[in-house]
Amino acid sequence: MSKMKLTGKELRAIGYPEGPVISVAMNVMQKHYKHEAKEDVMNLLKKILAAPVEYKDDAVLALIAKEFIKLAESKAPPSEGLGEAVSLNHSGIQFNVFGQEHIEEGAMHQMYQAAKLPVSVAGALMPDAHSGYGLPIGGVLATENSVIPYGVGVDIGCRMCLSVFDINPKDLIDKESFFARELGEATLFGSGAQFDRASNHEVMENELFFQLPLLKKLHGRVWKQLGSSGSGNHFAEFGVIEVEEKDAVLGIDTGKYIGFLTHSGSRALGANIANHYTKIAISKRRLPQEAKNLAWLSLDEEEGIEYWNAMNLAGDYASACHHVIHAKIAKQLGRRPMKMVENHHNFAWKEKWEGKDVIVHRKGATPAGKDVLGIIPGSMTADGFIVKGKGESASVNSASHGAGRKMSRSRAIASVTDKQFKDELKKFGIKLLGGGLDESPFAYKDINVVMQSQKALVDVVGRFTPKIVKMDGAKHKSWRTKGKDEVAGE
Repeated sequence: MSKMKLTGKELRAIGYPEGPVISVAMNVMQKHYKHEAKEDVMNLLKKILAAPVEYKDDAVLALIAKEFIKLAESKAPPSEGLGEAVSLNHSGIQFNVFGQEHIEEGAMHQMYQAAKLPVSVAGALMPDAHSGYGLPIGGVLATENSVIPYGVGVDIGCRMCLSVFDINPKDLIDKESFFARELGEATLFGSGAQFDRASNHEVMENELFFQLPLLKKLHGRVWKQLGSSGSGNHFAEFGVIEVEEKDAVLGIDTGKYIGFLTHSGSRALGANIANHYTKIAISKRRLPQEAKNLAWLSLDEEEGIEYWNAMNLAGDYASACHHVIHAKIAKQLGRRPMKMVENHHNFAWKEKWEGKDVIVHRKGATPAGKDVLGIIPGSMTADGFIVKGKGESASVNSASHGAGRKMSRSRAIASVTDKQFKDELKKFGIKLLGGGLDESPFAYKDINVVMQSQKALVDVVGRFTPKIVKMDGAKHKSWRTKGKDEVAGE
């Protein structure tokens, strides 16, 4: 006898709200009612939805009932002075999903929540999407005159930056130790990394650092982090750029070149801004518990204007970090880059949507307006792509920001062996400085499948094949490379 199967879509269709209750209901039913007729199971789920209190003492169904009871309690009117109570729209705006068959249910749930916000205007979910805080990573949301700090994310202005040098890629093999050393000296990695001597850049003279108390107390710390890189999936790497056909927007002749690619964000500055203003947003707008991290700030109020200005400063700072790193590399190579391509993600932009002014949040999504250049990386062994946006309204002028994770960090560490990792690096000829099992290629989706899912959103105008990769070498990551260059890179 075949087992009964449920989907989140089916539960939403009978009125189940977004949030933990869907996952709980699916788990309970598929464990305890797997051999029951699906029609009977659906009728039972409808009864629990209609009267959860009647099932709160049931040995099995209480797990579902209690989620509904908690949800009802979270929607109770707030105490006086704790901010306005905000209800979600029942149906929510329509949004398009690209590569839906490869997107986890949790990310879909979060996007459905965001679609029900009363300020939401348009949205889309990218093919590399997975769960995050507030808006899912890979989520795009346009709102009316409002900004959601956790719709932008903690690492504000996280950025890709690519320098293309007219140097024979064969040098990456012949002079590997030189390029590896330059990677090790160009930047520092890690969540607390700071330079003893700060770099100079005009972004540190921005008046907001001296006007906002939050930024004033951070000024010294973030100055010493200028030109550093983060932990996790942040990287700096040399690789081979291949342009098969000259594109007028990219402006690079057909051929192969050396590319230097970096991925990092706004470090402590962005994290402090995000957390500070998220707390304010939550205190001002009391959403149901399952959606509280989607609290927004209006751009008509002081706190909203403050966040907007601070967010843009964090974006400028993230850009400055990359430019400091790339300037060091260009100096050591003795060449100016023939082309630089760069783009933010984890940011919000003022744009037009169907003739209306909106704020477009792209959390882990690449801007892909008409003829806008961007970079979509793969993994430490998989090619990345230089892309040109098609300006597709169905995706709110957006594309994915990478391959997207298919394993959590803890799962990757638990399921990938050191030997598998080393063998994979050897197979693709990758020299890795730092890095760990949590960032192994096995933890990521197939970038080629992701790109296939967004052919309508971007044109590929160049390809980047990584060869020498530097990432954080934190000791909690179980795998360690051996040898002089690798240790120096830590």
